[in-house]
Amino acid sequence: MAEISTRKRIWGWWFFDWASQPYHTLLVTFIFGPYFASVAAEYYLSTGLSDQAADAKAQTIWAWCLTITGLIIGLGAPVMGALADTSGRRIPWIAAFSVMYVVGAAALWTTAPDGSNMWWGLIAFGVGFIGAEYALIFINSQLPDLGSDEEIGEISGSGFAFGYLGGFITLLILLLFFAEQGNGKTILELDPLFGLDASQREGTRAVGPITALWYALFMIPYFMWMRDPPVTGPQGKVTDAFSNLGRLVRSLGQRLSLSAYLGSSMFYRDALNGLYGFGGVYAGLVLDWEVTQIGIFGIMALISSVIFSFLGGKVDKRLGPKPVIIGSIWVLIAVCVVIISMSRTQFFGMPLPEGSTLPDLVFFGCGVLIGGMGGVVQSASRSLMVRHSDPTSPTEYFGLYGLSGRATAFIAPSLIGVVTAWTGSARLGISPVIALFLVGLVLLVWVKPEGDLSK
Repeated sequence: MAEISTRKRIWGWWFFDWASQPYHTLLVTFIFGPYFASVAAEYYLSTGLSDQAADAKAQTIWAWCLTITGLIIGLGAPVMGALADTSGRRIPWIAAFSVMYVVGAAALWTTAPDGSNMWWGLIAFGVGFIGAEYALIFINSQLPDLGSDEEIGEISGSGFAFGYLGGFITLLILLLFFAEQGNGKTILELDPLFGLDASQREGTRAVGPITALWYALFMIPYFMWMRDPPVTGPQGKVTDAFSNLGRLVRSLGQRLSLSAYLGSSMFYRDALNGLYGFGGVYAGLVLDWEVTQIGIFGIMALISSVIFSFLGGKVDKRLGPKPVIIGSIWVLIAVCVVIISMSRTQFFGMPLPEGSTLPDLVFFGCGVLIGGMGGVVQSASRSLMVRHSDPTSPTEYFGLYGLSGRATAFIAPSLIGVVTAWTGSARLGISPVIALFLVGLVLLVWVKPEGDLSK
């Protein structure tokens, strides 16, 4: 078999981002999440709850869905990483989790607009989301094999940029040809393609099967061009995997930089996921946007993500990932302050005239910064993790990294759920993410920019 060039391997690795990013763009943030929130809100409205109480109940349910899936992802991540490193194989795991991704995404088609099976929709979403996140852990562990420490920041940033470009294209397809506005037409004033029934929201519900098909098609280059390194020596046992994982966890007490980084990323990535998970829901419940408006917002955010991720990779290569992360987090904190300080009727306590478009314009600007800075944070974060990883067991380390990103993934959605229920306001419910970002910044003080392992 002919040897695969490094360039092809990098492109294969980038294609995972291209293939998988629509799950986060279309399902978590801009299409299915807001659609589910509107379905759940209408359902609870029909039970006699007020508009605000129904909106708060819908956001709380979505929060608990993200909480439970986050716990499952976080608790399983380091174990699976250790097992993969012990066996020396990652691609079979990626293939298995890809099946979960495709099946879960495709099943979202069945989420009816009357809310009669919304719990099934949440289960299907959770299965696909778990598959997407577990596959990402194994993909991230392959990054150290693609270049030097100086190169991986740029490779990571370009991968995120390529992925966000894929998310942008799929979102554009959904908005132009499938997702219905209030009049049952797409933003091109067309009926949804393939005779889909707008009265049953079939154009919007098609987001699940389209996301699944996109992933299945564009993972082909990945599986063609990426290979596991040759396994040298006997494969370890399951007990060896748990032993190695235990050793790594125990070593955290002597590795302040790694421990501080895992703790820091645990909080700021949780906050970022909270913004992603509830940004579209906020737009639907607080600003009363339709799915198509939220989708246009998403297009702007994704264009920003492509540009900022690419440029962020260049800055990472020049300055290193730590200052890139710090600067991006401060911008995101400022965005959060703006979001919780406005509604359809006021801006930082100042009343707005009826029909004012200021909240819409401001939130569009916030979307540009959330998309751009969010992409930069994620890219630089995996670059900084590589600097703290042992190249002989990268999946084990990225499993721990996955745990740090998901073990507390219940904090942001659960805090958002609790604060939303307590205040009865979907707007104020977003406020806990500010505290999570600040905790992450404080812990970064003890993180060494070049890692704590001599290589």
